[in-house]
Amino acid sequence: MEKLVVKGFSAAGVAAGLKEKGKKDLGLVFSQVPANVAGVFTRNRVKAAPVLLDRERIKSGVCQAVIVNSGNANCCTGDQGMQDARTMARLAASELGISEDLVLVASTGVIGEPLPIKKIETAVPDLVRSLKPEGISGLARAIMTTDTVPKKVSREGHLEGKTFTVTGVAKGAGMIRPDMATMLCFVCTDVEAESEVLKETLVKAADRSFNRITIDGDTSTNDTVLVMANGLSGAAIQSPAHKNMFQKVLDEIFLDLAKQLVRDGEGATKLVEVIVRGAESDTDARKIADAIAHSPLVKTAFFGEDANWGRILAAAGRADAAVDPDKIDVYFDDVQMVKAGMGCGKTIEAEATKVLKKSEFTLAVDLNMGHESYSMYTCDFSVDYVKVNADYRS
Repeated sequence: MEKLVVKGFSAAGVAAGLKEKGKKDLGLVFSQVPANVAGVFTRNRVKAAPVLLDRERIKSGVCQAVIVNSGNANCCTGDQGMQDARTMARLAASELGISEDLVLVASTGVIGEPLPIKKIETAVPDLVRSLKPEGISGLARAIMTTDTVPKKVSREGHLEGKTFTVTGVAKGAGMIRPDMATMLCFVCTDVEAESEVLKETLVKAADRSFNRITIDGDTSTNDTVLVMANGLSGAAIQSPAHKNMFQKVLDEIFLDLAKQLVRDGEGATKLVEVIVRGAESDTDARKIADAIAHSPLVKTAFFGEDANWGRILAAAGRADAAVDPDKIDVYFDDVQMVKAGMGCGKTIEAEATKVLKKSEFTLAVDLNMGHESYSMYTCDFSVDYVKVNADYRS
């Protein structure tokens, strides 16, 4: 079983009544001492109240707790929404005995509905009483919306003979595309790191993971990724080599969580890595990977287990990037479906179809025009995706 406990951190998740059937919907993560913090937030111009509040508070570079609810986004709720976000922080701070400025807030769920702040107020005392070092699993469940499973991962690192731990949880199964951030994600570590170092490594790790995934091409109003470091392990980032070591661990955490998000995408049955190589520029590789990974026609073909390579070439051709259709090769795992822009025949197509029947596989597009490459993770579009989102509010 994976070690999730991080020295000096505790977490919890309880049912406050924001979601039906007694499901956990209110979570908290708390550090025994103030922790350095860094974050990235949605670029959507419509931002939820908790995002607006956090963007101001995080400028201090320090926080000690994060309180988060699911079932309600507290977005497009006007002045009352901002007041409710501050109230959430105040309630947690009061019960924890810390300054309100040291509490960050996050919400996820239906947009445009007033936050049931009274239910949260009633539940906060029990939430704080429920805090425990191994409580990260409860937090992971409390932040779920249409997710079918909680997402959590933990890794250890070593600096100068001292061991530090990094543990993260995330939620997200819809409104996911690479436009930082793409969901809620909270990461705790007992390494000692300045907030500037945390921000630098966080941005790089996010660009290599959360900014390379897509489920449906939409971006939420509430996307928040936070990393807190309290330094209680005794391991400290004091040199470029130390920072590189921490970066490696954070990259692994983020990529693992990112793949968990896509694997659990709304209605998804397949996790597909789209690799574009042989591009003239990094920008071209990114544009083409993005076009293929977001294409509804490509994604529905994945669901139908149809090796419809024409849709892939068509997506590449509309990506506003340098493409020579007579040079393109396409592979499903190690089965070459297209050579120099032409199909390799029905026998090969049958082999490619076998690959598409797998729950995880790779689609590689080689442009044979240069040396740049880029990859993204996507999923299929299924009938269930439409069903989930057709009656989300009901």
